[in-house]
Amino acid sequence: MLLPLTHLKTDLLEVVRITDPARHLTSEDLVGDAVAIWESDQAQQALTLIADLPGSEMYRCFLPGWGIRAHSSTELLFEVAFCFRCHGARIWGPDVPTEQQGQTFNAESPTARELLRRFRSCTPE
Repeated sequence: MLLPLTHLKTDLLEVVRITDPARHLTSEDLVGDAVAIWESDQAQQALTLIADLPGSEMYRCFLPGWGIRAHSSTELLFEVAFCFRCHGARIWGPDVPTEQQGQTFNAESPTARELLRRFRSCTPE
């Protein structure tokens, strides 16, 4: 997945459990409950996983369940919502080019499964 160049400034990631997935079809930002903060190595490992997500064909639903908010030490850099059903991702941010705002990823890949495992580990089942 192609991340915005501002990902290089990321100091921490908020992991977001999306509570109203249908809202994200037309929303201008990521909405949900912040369930974890990943800093330093943990944030960089997650960004590496996201950057390494292989592309895929997108299906139709786009009902994301998880997302991240990337922050520098002073500002929100970008947000990403992930739909592991339809293989779609939506990216928001002031420096995100239009062509990067909607992307696909292979949700069945080992990289995506590991990312989803990390997301799920943030909330008690």
